[in-house]
Amino acid sequence: MLPSVAASTPSILIQRWPGRSLNLEQPSFPQPLTSVRSSLRSHRFLSLPSSSLVPSSTAGKFLFCGTVAAIHAFESPVEVGSPSFLVKWHHQHHRCRSSARGCADEDEFKLLLGHSTNLELHPSLVKAFNMANISITNILEKMTGKDKDYRYMATSDLLNELNKEGFKSDSDLEMKLTSAVLQQLEDAAGDVSGLAVKCLAPLVKKISEDRILEMANKLCDKLLNGKDQHRDIASIALKTIVSEVNTTSVAQRILASFGPQLIEGITNPGKSTEIKCECLDILGDMLQRFGNLMTKDAHEELLSALLSQLGSNQASVRKKSILCIASLASSLSDDLLAKATFEVVQLLKSKNIKPELTRTNIQMIGALSRSVGYRFGPHLGDSVPLLINYCMTASESDEELREYSLQALESFLLRCPRDISPYCDDILNLTMEYLSYDPNFTDNMEEDTDDEGDDEEEDDESANEYTDDEDASWKVRRAAAKCLQAIIMSRPEMLIKLYYEACEACPKLIERFKEREENVKMDVFNTFIELLRQTGNVTKGQVDIDESRQVVIPFPRWLLNQEVPKIVKSVNRQLREKSVKTKVGAFSVLKELVVVLPNCLAEHIGSLVSGIEKALSDKSSTSNLKIEALVFTRLVMASHSPSVFHPYIKALSSPVLSAVGERYYKVTAEALRVCGELVRVLRPNFETSTLDFKPYINPIYNAILARLANQDQDQEVKECAISCISLVISTFGDNLQRDLPACLPILVDRMGNEITRLTAVKAFAVIANSPLRIDLSCVLEQVVSELTAFLRKANRALRQATLGTLNSLVVAYGGQITSSAYEVIIVELSTLISEADLHMTALALELCCTMMTDRISSQSVGLTVRHKVLPQALILIRSSLLQGQALQALQRFFASLVHSANTSFDALLDSLLSSAKPSPQSGGLAKQALYSIAQCVAVLCLAAGDQKCASTVEMLKGILKDDSSMNSAKQHLALLCLGEIGRRKDLSMHVHIENIVIESFQSPFEEIKSAASYALGNIAVGNLSKYLPFILDQIDNQQKKQYLLLHSLKEVIARHSIDQTGQSEFQESNVEKILNLLFNHCESDEEGVRNVVAECLGKIALIEPKKLVPALKERTASPTAFTRATVVVAVKYSIVERPEKIDEILYPEFSTFLMLIKDSDRHVRRAAVLALSTAAHNKPNLIKGLLPELLPLLYDQTVIKKELIRTVDLGPFKHVVDDGLELRKAAFECVDTLLDGCLDQMNPSSFIVPYLISGLGDHYDVKMPCHLILSKLADKCPSAVLAVLDSLVDPLEKTINHKPKADAVKQEVDRNEDMIRSALRAIASISRISGGDYSLKFKMLMNNILNTASLAEKYNFVRSE
Repeated sequence: MLPSVAASTPSILIQRWPGRSLNLEQPSFPQPLTSVRSSLRSHRFLSLPSSSLVPSSTAGKFLFCGTVAAIHAFESPVEVGSPSFLVKWHHQHHRCRSSARGCADEDEFKLLLGHSTNLELHPSLVKAFNMANISITNILEKMTGKDKDYRYMATSDLLNELNKEGFKSDSDLEMKLTSAVLQQLEDAAGDVSGLAVKCLAPLVKKISEDRILEMANKLCDKLLNGKDQHRDIASIALKTIVSEVNTTSVAQRILASFGPQLIEGITNPGKSTEIKCECLDILGDMLQRFGNLMTKDAHEELLSALLSQLGSNQASVRKKSILCIASLASSLSDDLLAKATFEVVQLLKSKNIKPELTRTNIQMIGALSRSVGYRFGPHLGDSVPLLINYCMTASESDEELREYSLQALESFLLRCPRDISPYCDDILNLTMEYLSYDPNFTDNMEEDTDDEGDDEEEDDESANEYTDDEDASWKVRRAAAKCLQAIIMSRPEMLIKLYYEACEACPKLIERFKEREENVKMDVFNTFIELLRQTGNVTKGQVDIDESRQVVIPFPRWLLNQEVPKIVKSVNRQLREKSVKTKVGAFSVLKELVVVLPNCLAEHIGSLVSGIEKALSDKSSTSNLKIEALVFTRLVMASHSPSVFHPYIKALSSPVLSAVGERYYKVTAEALRVCGELVRVLRPNFETSTLDFKPYINPIYNAILARLANQDQDQEVKECAISCISLVISTFGDNLQRDLPACLPILVDRMGNEITRLTAVKAFAVIANSPLRIDLSCVLEQVVSELTAFLRKANRALRQATLGTLNSLVVAYGGQITSSAYEVIIVELSTLISEADLHMTALALELCCTMMTDRISSQSVGLTVRHKVLPQALILIRSSLLQGQALQALQRFFASLVHSANTSFDALLDSLLSSAKPSPQSGGLAKQALYSIAQCVAVLCLAAGDQKCASTVEMLKGILKDDSSMNSAKQHLALLCLGEIGRRKDLSMHVHIENIVIESFQSPFEEIKSAASYALGNIAVGNLSKYLPFILDQIDNQQKKQYLLLHSLKEVIARHSIDQTGQSEFQESNVEKILNLLFNHCESDEEGVRNVVAECLGKIALIEPKKLVPALKERTASPTAFTRATVVVAVKYSIVERPEKIDEILYPEFSTFLMLIKDSDRHVRRAAVLALSTAAHNKPNLIKGLLPELLPLLYDQTVIKKELIRTVDLGPFKHVVDDGLELRKAAFECVDTLLDGCLDQMNPSSFIVPYLISGLGDHYDVKMPCHLILSKLADKCPSAVLAVLDSLVDPLEKTINHKPKADAVKQEVDRNEDMIRSALRAIASISRISGGDYSLKFKMLMNNILNTASLAEKYNFVRSE
């Protein structure tokens, strides 16, 4: 009998088990070692020496040997040898034996298990180790065989073994492996040596550093001194090793070991060109990966060696030397970079140098700037004039020199935007000159007539174009086009110059559409598209003509509009070319033009129709061309008046409908979208029609129905067909009455399909909103039932669309929907009303209102709403989040509910007032919740009629007359309710109501004082003539109550400044008295009073600008800083989004206010910054002309000023206070706003360094707007960001790695998380810029983010936002 094992305590004892024989020859369970190890540990296996009784201190490990049993830690004693024991033992033993083969030797396996190496393993495990080594040994033997196929298969087997995750090797095996692989590299069979190269990649990761170094040195020797036939494979092998090395220590040893050998191979005059080229290739790869690991001395030695090769007689050596130096340059110190640049520039200055060496040195200059970015800026003063001079003086046949010079200048523009500024005009003139550089060809196309109908003649012309294979002038033109594109992308401030003044880049680009070389023509198109895109970016929200002054402002969009006829004429010529690529480019230009200038082609549609028709109908047209033509057609139809297209409907409809039947799904989908626009064009309104659209209805309907009915097609086509058929039915339903019974069920069927469900729901909304009142009786009940079920779905977008569609159906077909259906809908709606999703809540309440309005006679609907929806609404009204659309919907809900059957006004009012009571769980209500309740009470009272309203006001007055201090919550709500009612209705019939309200100014509670002030102001809005004089009189006589009374006055002024009626009513009051009163309080010591005064003055300025603007301007010179700050803030409040009569009066005087940005007082400066920010957001035209002078002053406000930092002694510790923080934050936020509307007036490069970089390392409050600015710049001015990318990395890296203190409160931790996410958003924006990979520091930052789990998770989240 086997001894039992006691396991009654956590310390388990195991007795020796003498010589028990078990059958171990069972099938093994091959699994990775890591899997087995984790599996066994999860079973809490124990491992113990076999000699004695030992407590289990090594839980989680296991051991097998001849006399030791490893058993599971059972909760109760078990008998060794029992069936359960044997099963567990056998199973785990064989899994272990299988995995042992992955270890290099027995000792490694024992150590892996946590034991010393003096233990005896079971023979089966020893056998497992031997099998692994035998397998590799067999492979290595076969690799030396004579049969090529054997060698190939053996090498393939070795590759598979090396790729296994658990592969291990000892020192002897490593030696054998490296020797075998090196031998196979020289195999005569190319496929064998190719496999050997593949073996190197996993092998480098599995062997020791010494072996890697030994292999590399042998390969290097073969490369430099071996046979010619082995040179290529040695080079490839070395490159593989370099690419696979992933540890710094190995990289440094490789650099130190065979870096000098490669340099020797490059500089040794006895080496062949091929060897030099291979050495340069490998060295370039090494420098690209490990250049930053080299010492400065090594850099200097290497740089000297490489620079010497720029004078080589071999072009291939010179070219590869350029690439090698460029790879080295990114890790060079500034002085070595300067040395390299100086040597190259000196060579360029030399007049005795060969032309080919001049070209090489120019290429070197361009490669250096591309490699080091903004760091090349200090050397532009020497480089740019030289390049421009070479361009101008080169011989006519030296096109390559001009091309390289222009390419280098393009690189400067993109990577050194700040330092290149002084040379931009010269470069622009140069590009304009060489954009049309074609010395071998003269063209008389300028004399072209407007005869655009002679297609055949044009085609012949394009077919017989001049061609010359030796003519390389096209390279110069292409380089000039790309250089001009770089100017457009990086210099938004030069945009007007590109349209205007002497350069006229826009007209010249249009002229170059005739380019005879197709690739160059594509670059010209792309450059012009970039010009259009930048025009749209920098002029968003601007108007082109100031109608008030009748002055044409030369904004880029207006200037572009003048060029439209030329653009159309030139593009039409391109649309008649035979080349598909040219036509695609032409349509791309037209697409961007329509996006930037909607409605600009109204007079030119006729000339473009033939090009569209040909692109869609021609047999030679590709899918890509058809898609481009269709997208343009859709955009142009959507952005122009329908009447413009009426003469061309017949010509357009036929090819578009043919495209609907295309096989390629993208063409079909785009054609269906065009059909949707075509439907709107055919019948833009339902009252009158100037076009007979009936002949087009059936062809369009049939083409779309064929696609709709077909189930076997792409999802995009299905969705487009559903959307399109809904437009057809809603527009032509009165002419399709016979067809609807066949079509509508298909739409209902699509609602049942999860893929097309959402689109089908929206389609029924379109049909229901049609003024034709389409007959849906055949499907209405089923549609309503389906939609009601959708309200329970988890898909938010589906529920949202469903609510909208149900609303439309109830409005249009409410009489046909049964009461029971309504009740089911209402029950579902009640579950959607919650503060968790206010948008959904608003839609649900809107639907409730629609149903109650439509079903006034139905008692059941009102009852269901009252029982199901009202309780949810009363919970919602207590939310502090309630605002906007949801609050308005809730107000309409209560107004509708009071009219519904069996609903008592008094009960509703009581419910509302009761909802304001504090709850035991959450305590008192938030201020916003009380305002929401007050607004709903006011709306309810007005909806109930004058009598109910009057009784409610009296009741509220009664609450205010109660002096009990216990009644403060009721008084607070009563005041807010009176204010809301008074704003909507004249309360003068309630005598002395103003006195009752003003008595609350004496309350000891601040919230009641504030509510009383709000109520008094709003009551005055209802009857200005009676209550405004009362407020003004009180301000004069009640000094202690002035702040509260000024708030009341602010309410009056703000409400009346919103619309024309209010403004005219306010003008009739005593404005002079109000102004005197306000100006007297400009110098108040209380900041709250000054802010209220400023807002009042700003709103009065909207009403009486002629009086206010001069009065405010006069006070900008006041000796009191408080007064100066107040008048600037007042101006800020007068700049609103809508056009106002103050704009014209303020325009010439605005600079006086904004120049206070250089005031000596920081409060005044901050007020001026805020005014500038408001103007940039609401009225950018007011400040455009002032920005050249204002921007340097604004940037200066972003700098940390030591004189504004002070230390406050708080006894036990000292606290540092930064008084300039708010000013810096406001300045950066202002820059952020300016980037949206005034980009064409800004030079981003001069802002990024040093101001933005400083802000990225500033306080939390400053970093956040800086991250937003960086994201916008990455999107709008990527070249400016790329130019200084290295310097941006450090502050960003510091931010994302910042850790709050150990004792930080939750608020600080949350702020830090927000800051990290903000920085990651900026980094994500930069990562989307093409060319960001050139920065080694940024690549390292990205690797750090992606390899840090917490950062990677946050980064992926912000990327998906």
